[in-house]
Amino acid sequence: MARTTLNEIKTRRLEQMAASERAAFDVTYSATKLALEVGEQFRNARETAGLTQRDLASLMGTSQAAIARLEAGGVGATLTTLQKVATALQLKVEVLLRPAS
Repeated sequence: MARTTLNEIKTRRLEQMAASERAAFDVTYSATKLALEVGEQFRNARETAGLTQRDLASLMGTSQAAIARLEAGGVGATLTTLQKVATALQLKVEVLLRPAS
């Protein structure tokens, strides 16, 4: 018996959704995807700088757990948080808004 993959479950569930449910799903999915992508950029920048999560937390005046949540995409970063991370890692924040494809 073959196991059902997460992608198969997702596809099946999306097919069963009403239009209003699908719209809500798409908004949530986009926000989650963005949080994960930003978290991955945080982690890559921190690792490139040779810092641990605890080191970065100390530079930012926050906790290691908060850094772990940001890197995992568990919370969306505010612009203030983005700036704090950038300052601690000697980077700059650039925000790009463009038409949705």
